[in-house]
Amino acid sequence: MKSSRRLAREFALQGLYQWQLSANALEDIERHLAEAGGFARADHELFTTLLRGAAAEAAQLTAEFAPLLDRAAEDLSPIERSILLIAAFELKHQPQTPYRVVLNEAIELAKAYGATDGHKYVNGVLDRLAAKLRPELAGTERSQRER
Repeated sequence: MKSSRRLAREFALQGLYQWQLSANALEDIERHLAEAGGFARADHELFTTLLRGAAAEAAQLTAEFAPLLDRAAEDLSPIERSILLIAAFELKHQPQTPYRVVLNEAIELAKAYGATDGHKYVNGVLDRLAAKLRPELAGTERSQRER
C-alpha cells in the first residue's frame, strides 16, 4: 500500500497536469481530485502545499531547473514538467524532507506516469538541482555515497 505522502505527491502531479493543460482554477482541480478514489488516504496538507506552491511558483521554479535541461522547459512533457515542479518546490521549501526522498519520490512518479526513460532524465536534472538548492546536504550525501 502506498504511503499517504506518496499519494499526496501523485494527486499533486495529477492536479498540476490538469492545471497545465486546462488552465482551470486550482480550487476546481482540488475539488475534482478530492472525489477521486484513494484521495481520503492521501496526506491532504502535503497535497495542498505541493499543488498550490508549485503552481504559484511555477515560473520561478522553472527558472531554477531550466538551465539544467537539454531542451527548452516548454518542450518537456506536462508530466515531466509537473514532476520537476513538485520536486523543485520540495527541495526549495520543505527542508524537513531529505534530499534523497525528494529525488526518489520524483523518480517513482516518473516511472509510474512518465515516458519510458523519463525517470532517468528527471533523476539527472534533480540531482543537479538538489546540489544547487541544497548544496550543504547534496554535498554531504554525495560524499557519503562515494565512500
